[in-house]
Amino acid sequence: MSSKALASDADIIEGIRREDESALSQLYKMHFPMVLHFVYNNNGSEDDAKDIYQEAVIVFYEKIKSGQLELNCQIKTYLYSICRRLWLKRLSRSSRFSNGLGLIEDTESELAHVEEEVDQAEENELKFAAMASALDQLGEPCKTLLEDFYIQGMGMPEITEKFGYTNADSAKNQKYKCLMRLKKLFFTDYQAPM
Repeated sequence: MSSKALASDADIIEGIRREDESALSQLYKMHFPMVLHFVYNNNGSEDDAKDIYQEAVIVFYEKIKSGQLELNCQIKTYLYSICRRLWLKRLSRSSRFSNGLGLIEDTESELAHVEEEVDQAEENELKFAAMASALDQLGEPCKTLLEDFYIQGMGMPEITEKFGYTNADSAKNQKYKCLMRLKKLFFTDYQAPM
């Protein structure tokens, strides 16, 4: 999870708590296209998407205002999950009044696929959060060394010079030790959902 996403999610939640209209407006603009795409791909219209999204935002808003929101994923994932459930219920209700069995089977298949994607996204968010936490706990110089190698793409000669190691083999050895410590911290923090 990027810190920017966390900051903007935190800003939106805080804005809603302060009854700042711009927070709700930003929330609508940021995530409606994702819901529109989902509803379109599952036999719905733009009006359907607007209705579903409005309901999801109301649920989200009321949970924030009542202090009952327990958010352990990004707002985007949370809203997507609510919209998916609401749309599935609506499709289920409408299928009772029609004989479009092929449509129902196609929709159920697509929704099962979407559900898997959302579950995978939520699991990935948990992994990213655990990795960020593990990196924070790792400390220096390991944190910077690993970020330089894996994120900045620095080579061993550059890292050797930057950190003052005697040679590239020493730098590789230190990187390996740091990586093993990070792995241990990560698996201590991260518990895969059952």
